[in-house]
Amino acid sequence: METIAVIDFETTGLAPEQGARATEIAVALVRDGRVVDRYQSLMNAGVRVPSFIQDLTGITNAMIRQAPPAARVMAEAAAFVGTCPLVAHNASFDRKFWDAELDRIGLGRTRGQAFACSMLVARRLLPDAPNHKLGTLASFLGLPAAGRSHRAQADADMAASLTLYLEQEIQRRFGLPVVSHALLMALQKAPRTRLQTCVERFVAVSA
Repeated sequence: METIAVIDFETTGLAPEQGARATEIAVALVRDGRVVDRYQSLMNAGVRVPSFIQDLTGITNAMIRQAPPAARVMAEAAAFVGTCPLVAHNASFDRKFWDAELDRIGLGRTRGQAFACSMLVARRLLPDAPNHKLGTLASFLGLPAAGRSHRAQADADMAASLTLYLEQEIQRRFGLPVVSHALLMALQKAPRTRLQTCVERFVAVSA
């Protein structure tokens, strides 16, 4: 069975191109319908955590000063993920930080795998949800509580639970024995009214 790496970052801001840096990363490896391994670490990128981010995440400057260097953490995270395909909730955000932090240690060009976005897939499959924020979807679907939101491990675990739910829903709705990362990538780009056509085309091409 395919192993998928679900990742989450906590950061000092919204965009690395505006100087924001990662403060924490967590990875949950998902296989055979469950989380099989985890990696988590705070990281010290040598930047100050703004007060509003400290209030949001609970990650303080004192915690960051005691954390291992960002370069070491990102090298460890990259080795942990290996070649597993990637998933994140609001993946456009996490993808930017994943690539930017790896660029800083000379590994940014090595990512061959794509990011699937559990938020985009949820928008297609769950249009009746109040909104498609991770915490809202977890509550709406009755997914297990994973800890404090806006901490990387809790959010990675929630995103992993959501990804597993979405895979099961796709299997149920379209009568599929398994759901691959590649199918998640296809569905996240499909119009909501054409999901059946998307699945049929994917199955035909993959046969």
